[in-house]
Amino acid sequence: MIELRDITKSFAGKEVLKGISMTFEPGKTNLIIGQSGSGKTVLLKCLLGLHQTDGGSMLFSDQAYNEMNEDARRTLRREMGMVFQGSALFDSMTVLENVMFPMQMLTKQSYTAIRKAAEEVIERVNLIDAHHKLPAELSGGMQKRVAIARAVVMKPKYLFCDEPNSGLDPKTAIVIDNLIRKITQENNITTVINSHDMNSVMEIGDSILFLKDGVKAWEGSKELVFKTDNEAINDFVYSSNLMKKVKEVYQ
Repeated sequence: MIELRDITKSFAGKEVLKGISMTFEPGKTNLIIGQSGSGKTVLLKCLLGLHQTDGGSMLFSDQAYNEMNEDARRTLRREMGMVFQGSALFDSMTVLENVMFPMQMLTKQSYTAIRKAAEEVIERVNLIDAHHKLPAELSGGMQKRVAIARAVVMKPKYLFCDEPNSGLDPKTAIVIDNLIRKITQENNITTVINSHDMNSVMEIGDSILFLKDGVKAWEGSKELVFKTDNEAINDFVYSSNLMKKVKEVYQ
């Protein structure tokens, strides 16, 4: 579990995050949504330790990040998996080598043990015949599955995804969303996903944090999205004519 308490962050005197409080629970797909510039990327980077917050506290399994020493923070980082927006695979490495990489860098396990763990997660994301292919030989959806496999090979407690279905066709995006949700549930991972895609919200939004201009403007689940009278989230959700028609069906 991750708990945020009154998180603030500024850059050059401009406040980007303004007192964000939220709980991200394990076994659920926790989405951070909002328009560009709303603060969701900054918040994700704070969670990853890439930005230091100015105020408030972040608790990982009830341990306050700002009270951890460097050894504790190093241990925490090893408990994190990350799926980058562009997959961020190593072009010169095969699928198997890409997935093995974090374990080779961060553990002292034998090559045999590392390879076995990598092969298991590659099979888990249904890429059995792609072990020896390079990223350039894969479709966008396959690359995202490799990125997910690499992120979970060390069995993280926390999984962070930055626009995991960006650039994918709608059908493939749903496959990726559901794969992340299934892995999250099966391994009881605390998963936090940055997204602006309403398809993802409605497909896997167990818990949703909506940011607007650095403020928590709404929180709830996908089931509550169509029932809220919150003006800020309604403006975001129903920005397209298609979603307005969906709202009419639900009402």
